Amino acid sequence: MASETWKILRLRLRNHLPMMLGLAVLSTAAAAGCWQLGWLWLPDLERALYDSALTRFTREEALSSDIVLVAIDQPSLDGVRNNASYARNFGNYPWARSLWARVVEELSHRGARAVLFDMVMDERGTDESADLAFAEALRTTGLPFYLGMSTHPSAQPLPKVETVHIPRVPGAPRLPAQPAAVKPGAGAVEEAAFEEQEEPTQAPEDLEQTARVLAFPVRTDRHALPSLESEPTPGRRTPSHIVPPIPALRAEAGGFGLVEVEPDPDGRMRRTRFAYTDGANAYVTLPVALAADLFGAKELVFSGRTMQLGSREFALSEDGSAEIHFGGTMHQRFRIVALLSLLEAWALRQEGKPGGIDPELFRGKIAVVGGLALGLGDHKATPFVANAPGVSKQLAVLQNLLSGRFITAAPYWLSLLFALALAVLSVVVLMTLRWPVLEYAWLLVILSVVFVVVGLSLAVGQVHPLAAMPAAAGLLASLGAMASNHLFANREAAFIRQAFSRYMEPRLIEQMIEERQLPRLDGEEREITAFFSDIRGFSTFSERFREDPRQLVSVLNQYLTRVSSALLYEGGCLDKYIGDAVVCLFGAPINHTDHAVRACRGALAVQAEVERLRSEFRRQGLPDMYTRIGLNTAKLFVGNFGSEQLFDYTAMGDGMNLASRLEGANKAYGSLIMIGPRTYELACDHIEVRELDRIRVAGKTEAVKVYELLALKGDLSAEKRETVEAYRYALDLYQQARFAEAAVVLAARLAKDPNDGPTAALLERCEEYTETPPPPSWDGVTSLDK
Repeated sequence: MASETWKILRLRLRNHLPMMLGLAVLSTAAAAGCWQLGWLWLPDLERALYDSALTRFTREEALSSDIVLVAIDQPSLDGVRNNASYARNFGNYPWARSLWARVVEELSHRGARAVLFDMVMDERGTDESADLAFAEALRTTGLPFYLGMSTHPSAQPLPKVETVHIPRVPGAPRLPAQPAAVKPGAGAVEEAAFEEQEEPTQAPEDLEQTARVLAFPVRTDRHALPSLESEPTPGRRTPSHIVPPIPALRAEAGGFGLVEVEPDPDGRMRRTRFAYTDGANAYVTLPVALAADLFGAKELVFSGRTMQLGSREFALSEDGSAEIHFGGTMHQRFRIVALLSLLEAWALRQEGKPGGIDPELFRGKIAVVGGLALGLGDHKATPFVANAPGVSKQLAVLQNLLSGRFITAAPYWLSLLFALALAVLSVVVLMTLRWPVLEYAWLLVILSVVFVVVGLSLAVGQVHPLAAMPAAAGLLASLGAMASNHLFANREAAFIRQAFSRYMEPRLIEQMIEERQLPRLDGEEREITAFFSDIRGFSTFSERFREDPRQLVSVLNQYLTRVSSALLYEGGCLDKYIGDAVVCLFGAPINHTDHAVRACRGALAVQAEVERLRSEFRRQGLPDMYTRIGLNTAKLFVGNFGSEQLFDYTAMGDGMNLASRLEGANKAYGSLIMIGPRTYELACDHIEVRELDRIRVAGKTEAVKVYELLALKGDLSAEKRETVEAYRYALDLYQQARFAEAAVVLAARLAKDPNDGPTAALLERCEEYTETPPPPSWDGVTSLDK
């Protein structure tokens, strides 16, 4: 049965493959067009699938061994404000920069490798001495300190300069320190709007010097650097320019980098660029500025889909960007120390007391300083958290630079190939299997496949193939396949299903449909095996129900249903019912090459079913019944015989007559299943039989051997095998006209197996011929007159 199902599937695939491939290509092209045009909400779906796969498959549990976060959290803000000494010395947030001097000194004392400061300091403080104290701390400690810088459309453009980057040597300033003049009334809050700043316009030579400090050498052979732009109103982008940090820090900081948010259209931070241009010079992002010195880079080089930064090479997406490998939430990936703890550790150290922080926590690591408190207004969405501190992006990008594990977008052709594969899979599965339930569930299957493939690609290869476009291709292909199944395939098969549904098993009808073997009114000649069965003594059996004919109909329907089910299971085609008789064909209309074996299996299954039915009838007090079966294999004329309005699929020929005669001959031989010589020839390797006799049918001169079908190969009991062997020996004596000797053998065996009908029948004939010998012309052949 499984092999037949597989045959149907292979036929469907073979017959419809060109249509399947065409439908898959068309669906893929439509999905690609929708992706390029942004239709069907594909960009939104892409971001949703990417975020789900990223959070499900790329989460890491281990804390970073390279980075520690110094957090400006709410307890730190409250602690500084509530401490009288701190409040007097540092004021309210943003604090006087002498506070950062203490932080730098403490981090240097604890062996920090470098500091990345995720904030900008582009306004002079009200207390110039605090700015100078901070600069002095950077100079004396020699701790590499990397500061963010912002952009603004109203900032004074910096001139184009030739930039040379020398990797930072701890303690070596980039420029000579310059005294910072304080403009009276200047605010101390860096977060103030740029329009409120009152910095004096710099002289041209100062601008060139500033540009040399802030710009970074970038070389590219393919990618145009993205421009620094802002969007003051939705849909209108204007060029922006660098807002330089305060002069005191330009001289002492290890480097400067952009702290652009770089959100996707939905506001989430997923990717990063590494360098921007204002049209004159190139500027790197803050993590790149620090990593350049760590890797000994003199320039940043973009080449094809790679980026070279000193000794490290990074794979990039086609546009020169990379997607951020967050690895989890910020709290899952990084150790966090409150800023207040560092201040208190510094104070305790001045008193000669040990601080409360692990002395080895910062040793050899990069300290990243950033805001966590909600009141600082620096919270953005990431794939992992809807309201994450902005510093989480800088942490993740810096960690990716250190580990070399960015996520890159797969080449478009690879995503297109993935979409085509999913479309082909969809049409092949739906148009081959044609399961209605699967058609409705396939959308979930498509999304699951896309989700798993994208997730594994992110986790294993750090590559991001498109998800929405393949999902759309699979969905469109599925809709096309379902339309084909329901609108075309059903029409094509309607005639056969209607014509054969009453007397063939559905799976065989489906096979006939796929083989496109439509029944013809003019028929065809084919070797098949015919099955005839009848209830022994049905007239006597039905006499018991003379007073209740309805019960007779119920019993007969039950019998025919059980017999028909057994035959259909073996691939038979029900020809007709004639009262209690059943006529079935094996090998037509489905051209089964093993039709004789199927017919034998079906006949044995029918007898087994009848035995179960007899037991049920005995329990119900119903009369007993037996079924006799005849099988014959021959070339017969099969087809639909009738008119265009009404026809019947059947077979005609002498072979059908012989099958009917064999069924009736069971009565004379005491057998239950009698098969013809061709049936035995085709099925002998699969069945157990006994040769019953040689017979001659009325109107024929040729004698044929007939056999009793006993069991499938290997299923015959030892006792019955001895009976068969004794019968074979006795039959040989009988055909030699040695009737008395044969009778002795048969009588001896019948004493041991008294229920064996053929033995009793042959014994009776031998005894008859012993008393009244046949004429001299007797040839050992039994004639069947009717």
